[in-house]
Amino acid sequence: MNLFSQNRTKTDPAKVEQVKTWIYELLQLDPDMVVSISQLQCQEPGCPPIETAITVLSQPPQLFKIHKAIADIESIDLIRVFQSP
Repeated sequence: MNLFSQNRTKTDPAKVEQVKTWIYELLQLDPDMVVSISQLQCQEPGCPPIETAITVLSQPPQLFKIHKAIADIESIDLIRVFQSP
């Protein structure tokens, strides 16, 4: 097993920027606020195969997870996750 192999598909940078734009708009974030988006692959049982983690580096930091690849995220997915308790 090669622990350093990178079998990741590249995410379209334009889609990443679109998702970030939606995040800033929906959460009404200041443009200086840092938002990190990471697409993760899970091999553990019961874990979704691909998940997108969104971190807003506020005080305290806010973490949101969507069980989709970045390329598949639409604004409604963000609305749902931001409205969840």
